[in-house]
Amino acid sequence: MQQAASRPLMRKPKRNRTEFWMLLPSIVVLAAISIFPFFFMVYASFMDYSLDMDRPRFAGFGNWADTLTDTAFWQSWGRTLVYAGGGLLAQLVFGCAIALLLYHIPRFRNLFSTLFMLPLFVAPIVTGLLWRFLLDPTYGLYHWVLNTFGLDIQVLGDPSYAMFAVIMMDVWEWTPLITIIVLAGLQTVPEEPLEAADVDGANSWQKIRYILLPMVRRMIVVALLVRSMDILRYVDTIVITTEGGPADATKTIGYYLMQVAFRFQDIGGAASVGLTMLLASILMGRFFIKVLRSEEA
Repeated sequence: MQQAASRPLMRKPKRNRTEFWMLLPSIVVLAAISIFPFFFMVYASFMDYSLDMDRPRFAGFGNWADTLTDTAFWQSWGRTLVYAGGGLLAQLVFGCAIALLLYHIPRFRNLFSTLFMLPLFVAPIVTGLLWRFLLDPTYGLYHWVLNTFGLDIQVLGDPSYAMFAVIMMDVWEWTPLITIIVLAGLQTVPEEPLEAADVDGANSWQKIRYILLPMVRRMIVVALLVRSMDILRYVDTIVITTEGGPADATKTIGYYLMQVAFRFQDIGGAASVGLTMLLASILMGRFFIKVLRSEEA
């Protein structure tokens, strides 16, 4: 019996070695396409490409000094906080509300879920074009609706409304992602706590507040983690609809980076800006991972 029991233990290291060698090529490729660009970005942030793109000269901390003392850089981060904070908050509220609605639909739940996911399959550039046409002051449907209610507003041309418009575009496209993640968590909630709440006379709101939402908190954190990593670099609809305007009202840090790199041809400055975005993403990721670990504890 001892010999028979030891056989699985003898096979396990061999299986682990097989899995390691099978995964090694993918790990090497992933490391090559991830680590090399990172070190090149660090290298580029200390180089000056203004005189010769092929032969840059060492600039020291000049690019970093120019970036960190640029008022437009910090203003772009401020707009990014508004854009990311407003977008994530709206997506969280609408995503959880729609997920709860779909969860309580007894029939055709999969059909409605599939239809609601359609914006996820629309390319961001197409989303920008769609909303630009809808908000066009000449023939846009939404502009006509606003005029019907006596509001003659050029949404994408007014600094007071342009940021709100691009936030709503992001909410329209990415709320389904939050919804699907939260709905997947709701479908794993056991029936026993809900049945016990029915016995105790709890109403629908009490079951949502004290049972459903606490049980899917980890899924909500995962959804916010996924979206927060993506929203910092999201510039597609902004490029198509407002180009950072009007009056820089929608110039987020992602658009600022693109402008420095491709319009001003400042590769070193763009590399330093990109590294600040990477640092912000790492800090946000660590925060959400800490929250997940506290949930597990």
